[in-house]
Amino acid sequence: MIRELFRLRHHWERSELRQNSVWESLPFGMSLAIAGGFLDSYTYVGRGGVFCNAQTGNLVLLGIAAAQGKFHESFAYLFPVTAFVCGVIVAETIKTNGGKFFRIDWPYLTLIFEIAVLIAIGLIPDTGANRLVTLSASFAASLQVSSFNRLANSGFSSTMCTGNLRMAVRSAHSAFVTRSKDDLRASVRYCLIILAFVVGAGVGAAATHALGARAIWLSAALLAFAMGLLYLKR
Repeated sequence: MIRELFRLRHHWERSELRQNSVWESLPFGMSLAIAGGFLDSYTYVGRGGVFCNAQTGNLVLLGIAAAQGKFHESFAYLFPVTAFVCGVIVAETIKTNGGKFFRIDWPYLTLIFEIAVLIAIGLIPDTGANRLVTLSASFAASLQVSSFNRLANSGFSSTMCTGNLRMAVRSAHSAFVTRSKDDLRASVRYCLIILAFVVGAGVGAAATHALGARAIWLSAALLAFAMGLLYLKR
């Protein structure tokens, strides 16, 4: 049974690499998901107890602070949201205009940009500047989620799990009702992405406790590995 599951997984991965761009493949998506979970865990454990990937929480806190008349505090929550918006704009600019100024394809350029941001974050001491770290991490997460948001012709996120969980359950339900192998494969893919994110979060917490600020460089190494997958496919 286990051997058959490995055989099916290998078949699916080869099929995906043939039919889709490598940045839509399962190995590439799992690499990004591990890096995404690592980044969120890093900022929560070692950089002030905040999550940098999803901005829903910041918008909720902004609304609560404004309702309580704490307008100065509410403006503070605008900064990571603004950094995230800037990341989206930069990612789209790289996609559409990066080739005019650089001689490398946009996936490489995006990953290089994100890796550079993460390396810079690791140089900021643990003792302060957590707001700057949060802004930079939100920007990096936005670059990643805006640029690489497809998984085998379906939408996915490598920096948050709510949408992935919904799609995993939806695909599993459809596979149960219709006996569709495509839906079953989709559900397995989403489950593996979620598992990769959780593993990344666990590794990120342990690494941050052990290495401090420089633990973020392990996330940069994961992105370098993902870039290596792009190069090998090419």
